[in-house]
Amino acid sequence: MVTNPADPLFQAGYDRIVQQLIPGYASLARLAVALLAAGPTAGVSGADVLVAGCGTGAELLEAVAQRPDWRLTAIDPSAAMLAVAQERLKHADGVDWRQCTAESLQEEGRFAGALSVLVLQSLPDDGSKLAFLSALSRSLEPGGQLVLVDLMRPSLSGLEEQVEAAWLGFQRASGTPATEEEWAPLSQALHPIGVARLTALVNAAGFGDPARIFQALDVEGFLLQRRR
Repeated sequence: MVTNPADPLFQAGYDRIVQQLIPGYASLARLAVALLAAGPTAGVSGADVLVAGCGTGAELLEAVAQRPDWRLTAIDPSAAMLAVAQERLKHADGVDWRQCTAESLQEEGRFAGALSVLVLQSLPDDGSKLAFLSALSRSLEPGGQLVLVDLMRPSLSGLEEQVEAAWLGFQRASGTPATEEEWAPLSQALHPIGVARLTALVNAAGFGDPARIFQALDVEGFLLQRRR
């Protein structure tokens, strides 16, 4: 999300960097796993759970800690990021590691639940977002749930400048020397959408309306359920 994932320094410090960039990031994985574990399908002992875009493994570490009974499948298109995650979870048994995208997974109706944290924002809204969400929906059993966390477009007109200033202030206070010039290239690489557009996309993908369960500035978390 934040820089070049092929950079070894980036891989080693990814979680620290993102914690400095995103308020509440340290709690995101814990919250996402706890929310999914409380659901009607992934709450069942031994549930199959997909972590889409597992990155360096933050959500996987939480899943292993909170629900060691889960059968985890971790996917990411980046071999470098998967290698970091595998090293961090080298003592965890039974994780099915796959270098692939959600669209190429081809596991229809298998998973009781799924996690997708800070992935959708990197996809342009040219059909790529819908393809990703549709693939996740297909991979879930009917009634299965997805916890989706993403950078969203501000919906409160007139507050955009204040929110952006607050975000830069948070990053500086967290030790990140963020300036508007440094933030601009990252912002241009992301493709946030508003809640109305997200609702249309998830409905088209086979989910019900998104239920917001987390928000910190423009980063929002949603609980989605595949229609039966």
